[in-house]
Amino acid sequence: MKKTPTAGGLVYSTDRGRMCPACRQAQADCRCAAVKPAPSPGGVRVSRESKGRGGKTVTLVRGLSLAAAEIDALGKRLRAACGTGGTVKDGVVEVQGDHVERVLAALASEGVSAKRSGG
Repeated sequence: MKKTPTAGGLVYSTDRGRMCPACRQAQADCRCAAVKPAPSPGGVRVSRESKGRGGKTVTLVRGLSLAAAEIDALGKRLRAACGTGGTVKDGVVEVQGDHVERVLAALASEGVSAKRSGG
């Protein structure tokens, strides 16, 4: 006997993008608890990286346990605090340039405890 999933398998829609598996709404519109990730066991880490980026340096913020919309808003505030560009990919905030100290200070003012990772 083959078991069939009860909730369906819709994960992505070409019209609305990523879908929440619990409420089947677009993740931007989702209000259920399934969108909020579990807290990272290592906490929030801020690091500097340049590998695979053509020699360009970026500052990465990993381990945020916020909903996708909240991470986007935090990323925007961090980029504004550093006066530079960047993006949010898969829950990781990327800020262009070496701004580890500024990002740590901005996170502290937001009430997020973060640690520097790497050298």
